[in-house]
Amino acid sequence: MQEADTQILANLRDADRDRYLACLLSPPEKRRSLVALYAFYAEIARVRDLIHEPLPGEIRLQWWRDILSNEQSRGEGHPVAEALLQCIREHHLPVAVLENMIDARIFDLYDDPMQDRSALEGYAGETASALIQLSSLILDPSNAAKSAEAAGHAGVAQTIAGLLLLLPIHQRRGQIYLPADLLRATGLERETFLAANDSEAVGRAIHAFCALGRDHLAKARQGIGSISSANFFAFAPVALAEPVFERAERAGARLFQQPIQPAQWQRQWRMWRAIRRKWF
Repeated sequence: MQEADTQILANLRDADRDRYLACLLSPPEKRRSLVALYAFYAEIARVRDLIHEPLPGEIRLQWWRDILSNEQSRGEGHPVAEALLQCIREHHLPVAVLENMIDARIFDLYDDPMQDRSALEGYAGETASALIQLSSLILDPSNAAKSAEAAGHAGVAQTIAGLLLLLPIHQRRGQIYLPADLLRATGLERETFLAANDSEAVGRAIHAFCALGRDHLAKARQGIGSISSANFFAFAPVALAEPVFERAERAGARLFQQPIQPAQWQRQWRMWRAIRRKWF
């Protein structure tokens, strides 16, 4: 492995430990491409963590758009960009999907409300769901299209689980991803949810959010038969969603102060078992 590859893998380990572990479980001949794709995803997902104002974040995302839109680009000396472009060309990945993924991340830069469930599902579809599909194009392209629907639902479930884990951080920022229509149905508005003064109502909202995640997880499981053995590696991190839902439901309003992330060894074991059993 070249020095740049080692550095990208180390960066992925620090930025997204679960997908880093998923890469280690994947076929060795596919690992370099998956690491490049996941490292890119981690780069655009953490832009909000690195900036204090939206404009610098938009500039960072625009840089990635420019790199992808320039057919002559080789990555401008940026190791992740160089590896991603090589991955795109080797596996014929659709650049438009990656561009949509970047555009979806603009929402992260602002504190606008997530209007409804459809908006959340669209956001997840262009981020986590798209990542699963792109990974499938790397792993087993001839069978990737067959599992597109399962990837769509799996990505929404995975996104909701991730947002539950990040809820304390988002609260401190004044940022909220729970759909506004879901909040209203549980007797809350954006401000009252973030204030978390009504523990009972906040608990209802968290339970409703988990229920939405569980619904998509159940639909993804219905499509498990469409996922080829090779492409199951792309779905392995989805196995981490259900324990997050369970812990979030138990925590309720305490989720704002109580960490619910399972231990690393448990997450690694769940992904390994998912791949072995072909079940998430």
